[in-house]
Amino acid sequence: MESPFKHIVVTGGAGFIGSNFVHYVYNNFPDVHITVLDKLTYAGNVNNINMLFDSGRVELVEGDIADPKIVDEVASKADAIVHYAAESHNDNSLVSQDEFVQTNFIGTYTLIQAARKYDLRFHHVSTDEVYGDLPYREELPGHGEGAGEKFTPETPYNPTSPYSSTKAASDLIVRAWVRSFGLKATISNCSNNYGPYQHIEKFIPRQITNILSGIKPKLYGDGKNVRDWIHTEDHSSGVWAILTKGRYGETYLIGADGEKNNKEVLEDILTRMDKSADDYDRIIDPRGDAHDKRYAIDNTKLREELGWEPKHTDFESGLQATIDWYKENEDWWKAEKDAVEAKYAETQKIVEK
Repeated sequence: MESPFKHIVVTGGAGFIGSNFVHYVYNNFPDVHITVLDKLTYAGNVNNINMLFDSGRVELVEGDIADPKIVDEVASKADAIVHYAAESHNDNSLVSQDEFVQTNFIGTYTLIQAARKYDLRFHHVSTDEVYGDLPYREELPGHGEGAGEKFTPETPYNPTSPYSSTKAASDLIVRAWVRSFGLKATISNCSNNYGPYQHIEKFIPRQITNILSGIKPKLYGDGKNVRDWIHTEDHSSGVWAILTKGRYGETYLIGADGEKNNKEVLEDILTRMDKSADDYDRIIDPRGDAHDKRYAIDNTKLREELGWEPKHTDFESGLQATIDWYKENEDWWKAEKDAVEAKYAETQKIVEK
């Protein structure tokens, strides 16, 4: 397939979701050169993309998206920027907020100024968490049947954490630059991703690697918090559809109708890994009642306007493939495991049974 873009910059392209997008473009659009701009913090891993370097089509520039000089240098050679880079861990945002403001807001501002200067196509990747949360289905009339049960592009912003509020701020500045300066930009808000290359601090890979390491998995609170899971490859194809066919100034929501609560997901992982479904520790949720109840995406606009369809609609098979990937790639995550668990141990308290 031929791409309308010949040279794209992917910020955060060594991270989980960004690196999967780099692989997607590399595998499907052989005429595209990809420059990855990544600070290579703990969440960025050069091993996610280094197998692509020999082709000459993928290059890595190590740098901060809030550094105008570096951003200007990479932007001057490109015709599009796809902006994934973000501080994205809610728990970390409760401990220290400076990095979230600097990366998510100042970094986005720096990028859109460069995109404006060089008249580049700009796509901003955001999260459904900017909308706050939804009631549990059983709290809705008809148990979730009816209007208002999913996020849409018209849902008012209501972020509830330092992470989601800084992402909301970055969304709003992109929207303002479209209207004020004609920035050729689109925004996507996506639900929770899963798949290969996800850092082991995140929910699904943490549970898988705990079991592989002989550690009991951990579940916050009662585990009823619902997330709308999407395989990262489907997220990548959605972003590409928006980048190439989306209307400037528009917001598109990317989701694959994968609602599951955390308890269901954890028990599914345990069962698939030959453990008892109740073989986990419950821990006190550090955000308590403030933790978002439920996320759910209405992807109608993306499907009907741009013709996008997800491939990985069977969560169970996608989850099994993800478990298999972590089993087969122990060298990718093993060295970090002890440090990740030690960090969690500082704040987690197990609920006595």
